[in-house]
Amino acid sequence: MTVRFAALGDSLTEGVGDPVPGGWRGWAALLAPSLSPGPVDFRNLARSGALSRDLLVSQLPTALALRPQYAAVVVGGNDTLRAPFDLERTSRQVAAVLSSLTAVGTVPLTACLPDPGRLLRLPAPLARPLARRMRGINAVVHALSEHHHAVHLHLADLPWTEQRTLLSVDRLHPSAVGHQLIARGFHTLLAEAGHPVGPPPVELSVRAPGPGANLWWMATQGTRWVAARSTDLLPGLVALAAIEARHLLRGSARRLDQAEARATSAIISRLTAPTSTPPLPLPHPRTTSPLTAPPQTAPPEAAPPKADTRPAG
Repeated sequence: MTVRFAALGDSLTEGVGDPVPGGWRGWAALLAPSLSPGPVDFRNLARSGALSRDLLVSQLPTALALRPQYAAVVVGGNDTLRAPFDLERTSRQVAAVLSSLTAVGTVPLTACLPDPGRLLRLPAPLARPLARRMRGINAVVHALSEHHHAVHLHLADLPWTEQRTLLSVDRLHPSAVGHQLIARGFHTLLAEAGHPVGPPPVELSVRAPGPGANLWWMATQGTRWVAARSTDLLPGLVALAAIEARHLLRGSARRLDQAEARATSAIISRLTAPTSTPPLPLPHPRTTSPLTAPPQTAPPEAAPPKADTRPAG
């Protein structure tokens, strides 16, 4: 019997960082042949720049039509890199994708993502707000993965900054070596869970990018990426950084972390409650613009207060 595998996601699942003639390969393509001893029908629906809403609107309907046995659902990084980031909205969109797939018997493959501020080595006032967003996303994805019995890889746990060979020249996407590590990680989890997978993905011999590759990427693609983020992320991030700096100076930055943890726990409680209604209806498609230790959250409270984002003083 042919096993069907659909990959939903953004540039990480599209394969950016693992170039092959004609485009990208990536972890999902490396994993696909190992999902069964027999034939595997693989469709990569992931697109660079995709947000959680893009998975729900554009990629999910195609995936459901394929009736896949397995579906990768790895998303959230781009959402955290947008000024109008809303954790509850993003969480409901991810929950809707997972519930729709599991409703037709598909086994989702999910992952916690590494902190982009840490990968890019940003200064604390800029890095901490991004890290807070990523903690929230990861906590929600981890909880939803348990709720929907997904195969969940703690991708953030991998030594991204300690082993430079795992990252591509842009420092945000895995290199070919990193993609191979992700593929083998998912294969191990599937085998341990008793899925009838085939042999593990072949370990390919590749070289890490040299210093010249870093300069070439910045000259050809990096400046475009920085320019894009300067309009859709930087203004909001600068405002968040100013608030963060004030709290850091006054020693009260932990208040922001605690408020985020309470809000995240409340979202998780609402989305995983046994009697909860479906998290979000499937919206009508429309055109949208293109572009891990397990996270810790505080216990849920009856009425969690909103995050205190006012300057300390």
